[in-house]
Amino acid sequence: MTVLQPSDDIETKQMIKAISEFDGPCFVRLGRSAVDTVNSEDYKFELGKGVVLREGKDITLIATGMMVQEAMKASALLAEQGIEVSVINIHTIKPLDETLILDYAKKSNLVVTCEEHSKFGGLGSAVAETLSKNHPTKMAMVAVNDTFGESGTPAALIEKYGLTAKDIVNTVVNAI
Repeated sequence: MTVLQPSDDIETKQMIKAISEFDGPCFVRLGRSAVDTVNSEDYKFELGKGVVLREGKDITLIATGMMVQEAMKASALLAEQGIEVSVINIHTIKPLDETLILDYAKKSNLVVTCEEHSKFGGLGSAVAETLSKNHPTKMAMVAVNDTFGESGTPAALIEKYGLTAKDIVNTVVNAI
């Protein structure tokens, strides 16, 4: 099963077109709320290939879905503190772009995954498995802890579960 989660409307449109031409089962995880546009109008979706949205030398944030916008905001906040951050959009969680992840892990002091999904069985777990097998790296996760989900507005839930740009910044600062 191919597992995908787009970061914005531009990526969603191209992703749906791509999977309509793909031979095999796909699961696309979509959020409920509107998100910032993080991809440019000339963006070209490629199944299985992550997208580098920002280059930095200190930390790598690997995000999926609506957390890409939060990672971009966090990278700007961290830049104000003199921390240079790469931001990678992983829209295809399975198959994972291991080559891109390993390339950035090798040039970073820390890898932080960002997802609005459980810490177990999602992007963070997949990245941790890739790194542990190929290039052990200091890593942290910004994700939902092992808890029952609740109902609420997307903004309130993002705040409740610690998934804001501020929470990403705090995770980075605490890890370094």
